[in-house]
Amino acid sequence: MHYRTLGRTGIKVSPYALGAMMFGAVGNNDRDESLRMIDKALEAGINFVDTADFYSHGESEEIVGAALKGRREHVVLATKSHLPMGDDPNQRGNSRRWIITAVEDSLRRLQTDYIDLFQMHRPDPDTDIEETLSALTDLIRSGKVRAVGSSATPASEIVEAQWVAERRGLERFRTEQPPYSILNRGIEREVLPMVQKYGMGALVWSPLAQGQLTGRAPADLRRTAIFKHMTDERRLEVVEQLIPVADAAGLKLTHLAMAFAIAHPGVTSAIIGPRTMEHLDDALAGMDVTLDDAILDQLDKIVPPGTDVGRLDMDYDTPAILDASLRRRTITDRAAA
Repeated sequence: MHYRTLGRTGIKVSPYALGAMMFGAVGNNDRDESLRMIDKALEAGINFVDTADFYSHGESEEIVGAALKGRREHVVLATKSHLPMGDDPNQRGNSRRWIITAVEDSLRRLQTDYIDLFQMHRPDPDTDIEETLSALTDLIRSGKVRAVGSSATPASEIVEAQWVAERRGLERFRTEQPPYSILNRGIEREVLPMVQKYGMGALVWSPLAQGQLTGRAPADLRRTAIFKHMTDERRLEVVEQLIPVADAAGLKLTHLAMAFAIAHPGVTSAIIGPRTMEHLDDALAGMDVTLDDAILDQLDKIVPPGTDVGRLDMDYDTPAILDASLRRRTITDRAAA
């Protein structure tokens, strides 16, 4: 296993990170199999594990914590908060009030006294970034958190957070966790260049485009009903174009997709999110795949750099997109004359 430096933190991590989203009730109900998958990933040389409080409402963190007993110091452990953890409106978001509580809850579930990388799962338009960074700074100074990061954050907000941290003398985001795959290359335009400019590490999620880049039809009809991109004809057509590229290279489509994700110089690690041992075995089998320039050029022709094929429904939308009043003048002020 080759290891990469996570931004400028000095922390060495594997190019594949084990994502724990599917461990627990939402994904795999077999806790023993989840524990075995974590064991196997660590034995393969993966030393980077990413989870979140929201995953199976804390159960994922509990599983990860149990799996790391006796070897915690050898694993770079990342988790996140922001998404709702209850009906109380203050059990979510990026406020100091919730961040401090969320970290304490995660530490308990993970059975550890420190988190290597604590990330804001999404931006929070209702909370001043200085409030968030101030709370995270205190957590680092207390020793409960080693480094902090953001996730699914627009380039403009990455810059703002870096500027506020410098101006106020606060800890800065050391990492960003954006979606990235052959089908979703939009972050190549601004997000990854900003990550590189500020010396941040990039831990990318959904490199298999939520299973679309396996080349198989989705088996979970619930997911296709919830996520429109799963049945987006544009995306399905591109997948059909990618299959012969992988075949000609003698590669499985999954291995092509993972190798693409970690080939970008701005990407530190790509998250694999296995639900079953079969999924994990397939991911591990492709760890030594290297894509040459000829193959990458073919991919560039199918999906041009810096572009997305449709939209990944799980991605973050800013208030300017979600709130019609922010993109529509009042009815009396819309005419030119």
